[in-house]
Amino acid sequence: MRNSMKVAKWEIKRNMKNKTFLIGLFLTPILIVAFMFIGSLFNDDSEDLTTEQVTVLVNDQLNTFDSLEETINQTALNLELKKTDTSEGDAQDALIGSENTAYIFIDQRALEQGIVPVYTSEEINPYFMDQIQVFETPLKSIQLENLGLTDEQLVMISSNISFEKVVSGDRDSGTENNSEESSGPPLEKIIPGIFAGFVMLSIVFTGMAIFQSASQEKKDKIAEIILSSLTPGELMNGKIIGYFVLGLIQTVVSIAILLPAAIWKIDFPFMEYLFVPELALYLFIAILGYLLFAAIFVGVGATMADISTAGNFQGFVMMLPFATFIFIGPVLGDPSGLWAQVGTYIPFTSPGVLLLRLVLLDHWPWLEIIIALAILLVSIVLFMKLAGKIFKVGILLYGKNASVKEIWKWIRA
Repeated sequence: MRNSMKVAKWEIKRNMKNKTFLIGLFLTPILIVAFMFIGSLFNDDSEDLTTEQVTVLVNDQLNTFDSLEETINQTALNLELKKTDTSEGDAQDALIGSENTAYIFIDQRALEQGIVPVYTSEEINPYFMDQIQVFETPLKSIQLENLGLTDEQLVMISSNISFEKVVSGDRDSGTENNSEESSGPPLEKIIPGIFAGFVMLSIVFTGMAIFQSASQEKKDKIAEIILSSLTPGELMNGKIIGYFVLGLIQTVVSIAILLPAAIWKIDFPFMEYLFVPELALYLFIAILGYLLFAAIFVGVGATMADISTAGNFQGFVMMLPFATFIFIGPVLGDPSGLWAQVGTYIPFTSPGVLLLRLVLLDHWPWLEIIIALAILLVSIVLFMKLAGKIFKVGILLYGKNASVKEIWKWIRA
């Protein structure tokens, strides 16, 4: 273990002195922040349009002005209501040269035909016609009152009908729990889940550099020198530990840059929902995912003469971390469904699918979680042993990429 730690320290120092690694370390989160703010620049105009105040002059012949004004006060719409005696025939002339001004005429046509004429200036908030749809509710109430209905009938007609889902077997939970389920997963699960997913992607993508590390040492023919002072197993374990630490460094730097920008831009208390008990399990799954892929990467990386000449098999292995995307649709559609469970038990997709399911599910299926974690742990041990056999022979193989047949021969030896 001592020699493995020396290899890990050497990998960390070597990469931290590498200009390419350092540029990528800071450039990636900076680009994300830059795109975040560039995108907001394009949204500023639309936000300004929605917040521009519009003067609405109401010719009210049905005594609805107070109801309309109360409706506006209950919303965040920037509309200024004023009464006017201007006739409909004079409205167009009155609007000449005006901006963000409109005339609304509420008369018998609203009751009998459901029509409310609206005259607007040429320069007006483009969202204005959508905004004044809030007037439909008070006007509809006046229509119903003219039908001679009682107050109880008006309340019944005006109230919305909601459909509440009751799952078989949840008799004791009642509609209270069902309403909570329909509201979606809580922030206590979403935010730490996103954080753990980001950590896993950061360390896995950084760990993919193990490919290049092993093949570069073969290309430079320094593997023999290194192996003269330690065993292949110690070298392999040292690489896995070293790139794990480099992945954590990438994660810390990214969060240090992205989190303040996100808090400032979104104005949301992320930290309040981040450090919750669920985070420990999420991070444990993320670390297991890294160890699994790192074992595969370091083993297969040793079979390549040069990363630029990687064969089909080696290229396929590099795509394994993206296998989770196959199950994203089924998991989002039904987190408890058959395909979600299948993705949970496949080692290559288990970390990502399990994280996504834990975020979406209200009640965690602990038996499935325990089985999935057990499969992951067994898979890590198995792939570590297989990678050790492959690495032991492959690291000293020069001049060509190993074939699948040769790799299978090394595993059986």
